[in-house]
Amino acid sequence: MVGVPLSARWVCPFRSPAPRFADPPALFPTGARRRREQRRRGAGPERPRVFVPAIDCPGRGSGTGGGSEHRSPSAGLCPEPRGADGGGRRRDRAGPREGPRGAAGRGLRGGGTDTGTDLPCPVSQHRDGMDGAGPGPEEGEEREPGAVSERSYLESFTESREVSELIANLRGVFGELVTREMAVERFVGIMDKYQEQPHLLDHHLEGMMNSLLDIVRDKGSPPPLVHLAFKFLYIITKVRGYKRFLPLFPHEVRDLQPVLDMLAEQNPRDSETWETRYMLLLWLSMICLIPFDLARFDGNLVSEGGKARQPTMDRILDIAKCYLVVSDKARDAAAVLVSKFIVRPDVRQSRMAEFLDWVLSMLSKSSSQTMEGTVIVNGMLQALAQLFKHGKREDCLPYAVTVLECLDKCKLSESNQMVLRKLGMKLVQRLGLTFVKPKVAKWRYQRGCRSLAANLQAQGAVVQNQKREAAAAEADDDEEYDIPAEIENVVEQLLVGLKDKDTIVRWSAAKGIGRITGRLPKELADDVIGSLLDCFSFQETDNAWHGGCLALAELGRRGLLLPSRISDVVPVMLKALTYDEKRGACSVGSNVRDAACYVCWAFARAYEPTELIPFISHISSALVIAAVFDRDVNCRRAASAAFQENVGRQGTFPHGIDILTAADYFAVGNRVNCYLTISVYIAGFPEYTQPMIDHLVNMKINHWDSVIRELSTKALHNITPRAPEYMANVVLPRLLPLSVGSDLHTRHGAILACAEITHALCKLAQENNRSVTYYFSEKSLEGLKQIHQELCSRQLYRGLGGELMRPAVCALVEKLSLSKMPFRGDPIIGGWQWLINDSLRHLTLVSSGARQHIKESAVSALAALCNEFYINEEGEADPALQDELVTQYVSELQNTEEMIRCGFSRALGALPRFLLKGRLQQVLEGLKKVTLISPEDVSFAESRRDALIAIAKVCQTVGVKGEGSREEFVCRDNVDEIYATLLNGITDYTTDSRGDVGGWVREAAMTSLMEVTLLLVQNEAELINASICKQIMCWLAQQSAEKIDKFRAHAGSVFLTLLHFDCPPVPHIPHRQELERIFPRSEKETLNWNAASEAFPRITQLLGLPAYQYYVLLGLSVSVGGLTETTLRYSAQSLFDYMKKIQGDPSALESFCETLLKVFEDNLRNDRVSVPLLTMLDQLLANGCFDTFTEQENHPFPVKLFTLCKEEIKRSKDIRKLRSSIGVFCGLIQFQGDMREKVFFQLFLLLCHPFPIIRKTTASQVYEMLITYGDVVDPAIMDEVMAILSDTNWEAELPVVRERRNCLCDLLKVPKPQLVSKVQSSA
Repeated sequence: MVGVPLSARWVCPFRSPAPRFADPPALFPTGARRRREQRRRGAGPERPRVFVPAIDCPGRGSGTGGGSEHRSPSAGLCPEPRGADGGGRRRDRAGPREGPRGAAGRGLRGGGTDTGTDLPCPVSQHRDGMDGAGPGPEEGEEREPGAVSERSYLESFTESREVSELIANLRGVFGELVTREMAVERFVGIMDKYQEQPHLLDHHLEGMMNSLLDIVRDKGSPPPLVHLAFKFLYIITKVRGYKRFLPLFPHEVRDLQPVLDMLAEQNPRDSETWETRYMLLLWLSMICLIPFDLARFDGNLVSEGGKARQPTMDRILDIAKCYLVVSDKARDAAAVLVSKFIVRPDVRQSRMAEFLDWVLSMLSKSSSQTMEGTVIVNGMLQALAQLFKHGKREDCLPYAVTVLECLDKCKLSESNQMVLRKLGMKLVQRLGLTFVKPKVAKWRYQRGCRSLAANLQAQGAVVQNQKREAAAAEADDDEEYDIPAEIENVVEQLLVGLKDKDTIVRWSAAKGIGRITGRLPKELADDVIGSLLDCFSFQETDNAWHGGCLALAELGRRGLLLPSRISDVVPVMLKALTYDEKRGACSVGSNVRDAACYVCWAFARAYEPTELIPFISHISSALVIAAVFDRDVNCRRAASAAFQENVGRQGTFPHGIDILTAADYFAVGNRVNCYLTISVYIAGFPEYTQPMIDHLVNMKINHWDSVIRELSTKALHNITPRAPEYMANVVLPRLLPLSVGSDLHTRHGAILACAEITHALCKLAQENNRSVTYYFSEKSLEGLKQIHQELCSRQLYRGLGGELMRPAVCALVEKLSLSKMPFRGDPIIGGWQWLINDSLRHLTLVSSGARQHIKESAVSALAALCNEFYINEEGEADPALQDELVTQYVSELQNTEEMIRCGFSRALGALPRFLLKGRLQQVLEGLKKVTLISPEDVSFAESRRDALIAIAKVCQTVGVKGEGSREEFVCRDNVDEIYATLLNGITDYTTDSRGDVGGWVREAAMTSLMEVTLLLVQNEAELINASICKQIMCWLAQQSAEKIDKFRAHAGSVFLTLLHFDCPPVPHIPHRQELERIFPRSEKETLNWNAASEAFPRITQLLGLPAYQYYVLLGLSVSVGGLTETTLRYSAQSLFDYMKKIQGDPSALESFCETLLKVFEDNLRNDRVSVPLLTMLDQLLANGCFDTFTEQENHPFPVKLFTLCKEEIKRSKDIRKLRSSIGVFCGLIQFQGDMREKVFFQLFLLLCHPFPIIRKTTASQVYEMLITYGDVVDPAIMDEVMAILSDTNWEAELPVVRERRNCLCDLLKVPKPQLVSKVQSSA
């Protein structure tokens, strides 16, 4: 075998727990407990809730193996995966690794993930959380906040002492369920850390095993303790693998009978003790290797009772048969037991034939269509596979034909059970290996030098190939034996297995092809290779291509692909590297490309450099293209690993080291970086330039994924300077016909490519002081102009295709305009203008997902078109054109369709200064009307947002001139009006079915305010008056205190930008010094406004600044009384901290209370503020924030607050508002004076509210109130009042409830509320 056997599957080293939360006490406990606790200890800080993030698990497979897999095992470019006989739930272990640093997708598996079967392992030791075919965080996206993705590489088994203590304490903990589970959980946690480095456990395995087996051997150990010991053993086995663990089992003669007796006591159907049965069977499989005839252990088979005892041999065989048909993990161990036991000389002679008859009869009688039948067939196949793997060839050969015939009758290839098909493939290859002698083919190719150092030293020189003595080898082969006819059947089944729908089956078949071909004569092996190459027909599915690539890699790695066949294989391999077959809305083939990289990796290790020299240019270019331009990250990494292996092993790849430095494992993880940066560097090497361009033009601009098409065209733009003549003379003429072709995707990509290449060529010509048309022929220029006309005449702007064509042609218009093409005065300009206008006018007709892209493309094209073609030599616009364009755009702003308003608002914002000159006031008035909310367009939030953005853009375009004309500049006459419009937008709180859509408007208003303010500051700061600046900062402070993280963060960022801007500083900022102390300049970039824990402690400090107090309190009211737990907690805690600080400052407290009442009064009946404000007031009262006022009778604050609360809930049917008000009324009871009677009266009114839930809530909270504030009721009647409140069913009918309520009124001497008829109330 070539190379070092590596671990095969790649499984996550940790089980990812769901996020767990240690819930603290509620921030504001309800009921009496709340008030007692809060009054006793004040509003101290809460214990923060602990968040345990889920660990990012690399390589966790998903999917069940159906269809085409997006994660191919071939990404694991390993020489020889270990067998998978451990089965089911074993999480695999990583063995010694070799190969390049740049790995290919580790753990990239397709079908079936939890079968215990080995797949090729990754080359790399560098692994991350990105696997799968789709774009993930590696595509330039941010990882989810709070997610942890880290890998720690350990140096030793550091927890050995703790593990020893855990094992030693098992006798003391097994009796209690909680302690037992805690011990198991801790042990699992320790062991799981070593999933990726299980070899660190090797020196400790024997000690752990002996300690646990001492418990098992102790006759005084109760069954639960024994099972716990076996469970610990299984956990160790799962991590290290049973093959490494098995030889450590004691296999003394004295252990045989106890183990058999323990197995006899087990219940095979007990689902709780399967670990015990599994480990006992493994132990027995080791004990049965003792070198003594088992008949010696039988002695006298007649027991004392006169009954015959069963011979030991039969007992073991019966146990194996019993557990081969169970559905748990013990079935796998039983198969291992069979493979060890049946091959014993004494058992083989007397029991092997009988056992095989039993197995074959079970196979024949069982159906894989039922669950029970599937379990039996699985066990039989595992037993046969293990037996033919470990048994001697001469012992198994007499039965091989019979087993193969039975297997054929089972028709496993038709089964829908992936595991059965995989086991079938495994058994077929074992049978095939039994039919042929175990000899190494003398004809196989053997590479001489395998030293990486020698290859690198020989780089640049021709490595001399040592010719093999082929004639001598062929002479030896003449003495070969006849090949049995059954081999043809075996090979045929394996070739069919290469096309299976599941990766795991294809991989098993590929290994079988490699093993069997290595024992065949040269001619037959060549026939197998010829049949294998038939898999690479375009009539075959992607599964066949994938399986074929795996098989080719196996053959090459084993030296079974002779150099004479390389010329046939390389073209197939190159096709596989770009295999991509569209299927529905996506494509399949990532696993094929991945496996093709595995083939390249294997060939690099298998052949002398001279053998591959004729193909080096093709292979190197194909691997570079795959590493840089493949859509899937695992394929890019696989290609990078294969390229690196070729550079190291072959030493003949052009510029190999330089390219590897740029395109290593980590660099190719980001797709945008690959397309736009790495590709440009590699294209600088002439050997790769043209192949990369051709690949983009032929394979990528027509890709099904629009993101790939767009990236490809940008890559062509960046690569153009590397080969401008080739681009202009070959590529562009090839693209022009495609840009008006019939295929939508090709047409889209070709138009974008024409635009990008044209722009790049023009920039290059300008840089070299040449004419912009230097690289273009007349035919090319005419072709570029004809694109729009051709599409328009064929009506290709309509329908779904128009969603791609419109932005593509707009991009073409933009690039041609930026390129300063000589089209001034050409009729095509009018056509382009029509397209832009038509695209903006028909935004309502396209899908919501495409609107934004079309709008942005049209606006960008308009700006470039106007700047290039609508300006005359004097820098002015044609008056007629200006009048028509501006008037038309302003008139469209009042369209009844929101999207049309959006489009033309942004279009006005993009107009250049010479078109706005003399029309500024008209444009600003039109945009201002769009920002106003009227009953007809209240939901037009997007149009208001775009209008505000456009106002800022227009201001930046025209510039500032204090004494200038309001028709041409931002000046003294219109600056206040502009600010009024922008400040009005910051108060937009519109909501609809989409949620807080007004947030879009507020965000745009804040950005526009910042842009306009900085524009004025940098030009004529005196235009900013103190009133406007105060309004801006106060509104930003309010937004910085509100509940939605995104808008709070944006407001905070704008606030700090204005505060710390110093070129020159923004004038008239209120309390600048205090603000700079609260928000130091050093924390401008680091303060995380998204995090409530960081934002609210800072923003609440603004409550102490008079100018900001009202607005910050208004924002805090929404946050403290909100529903989001994190926001509520930190905002409330920050507010309580501030209240605690001002308790000793009467003037500050009075100021706060006045502001609070002002906020309430200004927002009466405004549910957005008043409902959370009531909740906040409830919390403030419950936390004793106004205890200072309780000593004064009829203090104005509670009196005014009571009046406002009463007014707020008048005729309200909002349950949330009513329930919040109940808490406020209960809190007001603590104030002395006439307040108490009014509060009781109001509460007793609510006790008879029409809504039962309000009556019940009121009674509950009044009960708690009386417990908390016991002094408000005469102790003599307290018990009776409490009894009425607690015993009455307040959800009963109103007459019953009213009677009980009136009793309370009598007891507390509160006037009884009088019923008012509807007639009277209306009168």
